[in-house]
Amino acid sequence: MDVSDLLTETYDRLPDLVRAAVGGLRPEQLHWAPGPGANSIGWLVWHLTRIQDQSVADLLDSEQVWVSGDWAGRFGLAADAADTGFGHSPAQAAAVRPESAQALVDYYEAVASRTGSFLSGLRPADLDRVVDEAWDPPVTLGVRLVSVAEDDLQHVGQAAYLRGLIEAD
Repeated sequence: MDVSDLLTETYDRLPDLVRAAVGGLRPEQLHWAPGPGANSIGWLVWHLTRIQDQSVADLLDSEQVWVSGDWAGRFGLAADAADTGFGHSPAQAAAVRPESAQALVDYYEAVASRTGSFLSGLRPADLDRVVDEAWDPPVTLGVRLVSVAEDDLQHVGQAAYLRGLIEAD
């Protein structure tokens, strides 16, 4: 298995996990949080998608999916490319209100499609390219892709856990 296949395998697991976490949930269930200041399923899946969208757009030096269509309107938000959820206050997190589970799935799938196209062309040497010199040590493409996958997997797992709490009631 080459590096492109390995990364593709990792990222290709996420769409099914996203669908399993949100499929069939009503908007009020997507917005439910287990306590004050806690994140909702809707926020978690929106955030993991925003992180992947912003990161891959930066790597491609292209516009984010988020600002290229009416995605923001489907979440009750402005199409702000800088708003990924990092540093959100509880009020900001609560303002992320997807119109439906399908809105989350559709946005994730649009981002995942672009990510898959990007990954399919990678060669092993590409992973050593420095993509962010603001860190010590500088961040390589390989490290960035692993970080995004890690963040996405953690958040989709949290969303699945919250779904379990909702379904237990």
